[in-house]
Amino acid sequence: MSCTGTLFIIAAPSGAGKTSLVRALLEQRECICVSVSHTTRPARQGEEDGVDYYFIGHEQFSRMVKSGSFLEYAEVFDNAYGTSQEWVQERLRSGEDVILEIDWQGGQQVRHLMPEAVSIFIIPPSRETLLQRLRGRGQDDEQIIASRMDEAVSEMAHYVEFDYLVVNDCFESALNDLQAIITSHRLRFEAQQENHQQLMTQLLS
Repeated sequence: MSCTGTLFIIAAPSGAGKTSLVRALLEQRECICVSVSHTTRPARQGEEDGVDYYFIGHEQFSRMVKSGSFLEYAEVFDNAYGTSQEWVQERLRSGEDVILEIDWQGGQQVRHLMPEAVSIFIIPPSRETLLQRLRGRGQDDEQIIASRMDEAVSEMAHYVEFDYLVVNDCFESALNDLQAIITSHRLRFEAQQENHQQLMTQLLS
């Protein structure tokens, strides 16, 4: 029987490289997944219900909020997003680790309900690097980029609330740091004792 999985909260300011790191992590690790959120926004071309998001109406979302179904939820540009507590718990019970890609505010909500969650904050090596990355996207004008920089500085002030801090200077090094954090939690005593109960019985008999 597999042990209970670990819930990992991963947060970062825009441009820190969180999404790319998580994507690479999923390609290299087994028994780990990213939580699929519920949202009220319409599905975009190519998105699949239950894979990219669970697409639901505003009324259903409100009912889920009132019933306490979400670990965390937020409204962004008139659309609501939430993480299903039942979905996460089901994956954890199956022995799978779950990653929540959320902001620091969502992290606060999750830690309140699940204090055993492991939280990781990713930062850039400098403001200059972050600015270059935001400009490198080629999606926003300078006014929007300046606004995103101000928001990023405000978000980074909350790094002290997290268990781990990863600096994404060299991508491979940052990825290795994330791997090390996950491996260390899979090797903790409680997990190893549960995973190798039969072996320990044989060794000690």
